[in-house]
Amino acid sequence: RVAAVLVCIRKKNRSTLNQSHILEYIQLRKWLKERGFDDRNLRPAQFSGNTLLAGEVIISLPEKCLLTTGTILSSYLGENIAKWKPPISPLIALCTFLIAEKYAGEQSVWKPYLDVLPKTYTCPVCLDQEVVRLLPEPLRRKAQEQRTVVQELYTSSKSFFSSLQSWFTETVETVFNYDALQWAWCTINTRTVYMKHSQRECFSREPDVYALAPYLDLLNHSPNVQVKAAFNEQTRCYEIRTESHCRRHEELFICYGPHDNQRLLLEYGFVAINNPQSGVYVSAAHAFYLLVIFDTFRNLTFGRDGPSWRLLTALKLLCLGTDEFTYWKKVLLGDIISARNEERSLNIAAKICFSLIEETQHVLHQISQMKKDKVNLENQLALVEVLRLEDLTILQTSAEILYNLHTAVT
Repeated sequence: RVAAVLVCIRKKNRSTLNQSHILEYIQLRKWLKERGFDDRNLRPAQFSGNTLLAGEVIISLPEKCLLTTGTILSSYLGENIAKWKPPISPLIALCTFLIAEKYAGEQSVWKPYLDVLPKTYTCPVCLDQEVVRLLPEPLRRKAQEQRTVVQELYTSSKSFFSSLQSWFTETVETVFNYDALQWAWCTINTRTVYMKHSQRECFSREPDVYALAPYLDLLNHSPNVQVKAAFNEQTRCYEIRTESHCRRHEELFICYGPHDNQRLLLEYGFVAINNPQSGVYVSAAHAFYLLVIFDTFRNLTFGRDGPSWRLLTALKLLCLGTDEFTYWKKVLLGDIISARNEERSLNIAAKICFSLIEETQHVLHQISQMKKDKVNLENQLALVEVLRLEDLTILQTSAEILYNLHTAVT
């Protein structure tokens, strides 16, 4: 997600490359110190590949360091926002501020933070359409929806952007172009922490729950750690407290939530290797009859433990014989109706699984070819390749589990 991450520095470290000497991070820490943040336990580092005690505060970032809608209303943009009708959303306010401050360059108070933000993102909304077509069908559909949301956000905000012309020497169409909004939207979507603010009349009724947290957002995600994160009203700081043991001089992680890899890629632009939350979704193309007949069954997946309960239950209901329909409630309770029903449902599950394996292998072959022909898309293709390889591992594991289940039944 980021080039540098945070490590604990309680003794000499031999396994990481210290990044704290890089100018951008020197300036960022100086800038943060001026706003009341002076952490001595963490340093940016580059990893090629935690001991804090459980319950200890990892990071405590003063309110003055946070970028929120309150920050924006107290800035030069506040007057324009306050008088604009209909009111803009808190999200557009943040996007506008980021774009304007990035344009300001050396004149921006927020320059030390802006300098360490990614220049580009790998969220699906930023991917080339050729790469998007290689995503699994459920993710591909959500990626298209995400792209539509950002495009509509840009179109609906053009009038507001035009009202800011007096602040810029260039035309607002140049400053607030689609690429600029896409970058700002991705910055907010991938890096904000949850912080609820009171509703203001100058904003639309959409929830105002965003806060950009410089330095804190260098903490990467791991599905295997537990943390508590919230704004402390007493200290007026945003605090992250670890619930897990962390060894010294290794990368510190937080958990963004119990997300599978498709959700992580969609919202944050990365994939977690060996993610225990991940599963491979059965799309309508593979099991449309399940989705039509049993509309209440959603998120039908194959996981590292085999086909999900929902998937097997839907298949067992589908495979009930004419003399077994009256037992449908028992199926929902997890009862075995008959050996015939078990065998039929496992056979269909295996067919779907092998179909998904074939599709995944085909896409991986496409990616391999495209990496040779589309060098400019190499990084995007590599990201999708990791996702698809994780899917293939899950599906192959599920196929083996299904084979063992089928053997036990027959």
